[in-house]
Parts: sequence; C-alpha cells; structure tokens
Amino acid sequence: MIEKQGRAYMFLLENILYKNILHIDKMEIPANQITCIVGESGAGKSTLLKLLNSMLSADSGSIYYQDKNLEDVDPVHHRRRVVMLAQQPTIFEGTIRENLNIGLVFSEKKPKEDHELIKAMAVVHLNKNLDEDAGTLSGGEKQRLALARVYLMEPEVYLLDEPTAALDEETEEVVIGNFIKKVKEKDQSLIMITHSQKIATKYGDYMITLEKRVV
Repeated sequence: MIEKQGRAYMFLLENILYKNILHIDKMEIPANQITCIVGESGAGKSTLLKLLNSMLSADSGSIYYQDKNLEDVDPVHHRRRVVMLAQQPTIFEGTIRENLNIGLVFSEKKPKEDHELIKAMAVVHLNKNLDEDAGTLSGGEKQRLALARVYLMEPEVYLLDEPTAALDEETEEVVIGNFIKKVKEKDQSLIMITHSQKIATKYGDYMITLEKRVV
C-alpha cells in the first residue's frame, strides 16, 4: 500500500495522458473504501476504469497499484485481483448457474456450490432458477447476474461501470446497498462509476469528479 499522510492509497496515478480523453496530473484512490466516480458523458470515466484494470495503457505517465507500477505487472494476474464489470456485461450461452461460475473458471478458481450461487443472487436481488437459460433474462436481470458473478470472484478490488443503470431507482438502491454492505464486511475496495448523485452521496466514502477535457 502507498502511505500518504497516514492514509493508505491502493492506486496512485501520476502524469497520465490518454489520447484527448484523460489528462490526470495526480490522483490517489484509497484502499478499503467505496470510491464513486461521477462526471458528464465523455469525461473519461470508463476509460479511467479500463486503465486501472490494465485493459488500456496510458500514452504517458504511471499507474501504481499497491506501490507496483502496472507496467511491471502481468495484466492477467492483475485482472484477477482487480475485477472490472462493464456497463454492458457479457452474458454467455448457457444457464444462470454456468454464467455465475464462469468468472471463477476464468480465474482458475473452483466453481461454487449451488447454495453459494443462490446467496450471491440474493445479494443482487435476483430471484431466479439456476437452471434457467441466462439469455432469457431482461436487461436489468442480466446486469444483476453479471454483478453476482463478479461478487463470487471475491477480488481485492471491484471496478464497476454503472452496474445498475438498467434498474429503476428503488431496485438500484437495494442492489447497491446490499452489494456495498458485503464489500465492507469483507474489507474489500470498490471503485464505481455511477450516474446517480444520490447513490454517490449516500454510499461513497470518497468521490472523484471528472470533467470533459476541452481541446
């Protein structure tokens, strides 16, 4: 961990340039906190998450995770520790059970028992039969299925890109509230892009506001 003025930071970004999208002189993201990223469309919020996940590489500058430069870290190994969920999650052919376990397969972890899968679905307020075809789910149900999938992977850090954008406000608050409660219980870290100022204010321990770059 990077210690700054008595506070532990898990990510440190310095002099980051990425195309004409992001220009970050310095950014510190604390460990074991709920960090919410807000800002207008086109400000680079999703790009920032992809940089933190090593899905993209900055044109210049350095990104450190737990004081190691990501340029020196195997990106596959990093993505198993820092798991990202895109705004439009991938749903694979097969059952809900198979979709929940596939993240564990990719991470070379043992699949979970059915009772554990059901508990994960309960966290995201998804009441479905594990044998049901995942392709038949609605957009909001698919988002929650994908959120349960990354929850089961138990990473050090969750990177969530508007994970409940397809849900109504009431359901969104229940799902986010449940998920964050579990993250805090396990002393994990969560970095989340949200369109909801209400969610960011209520649940965020730390907030990052990105502004669209003027060129």
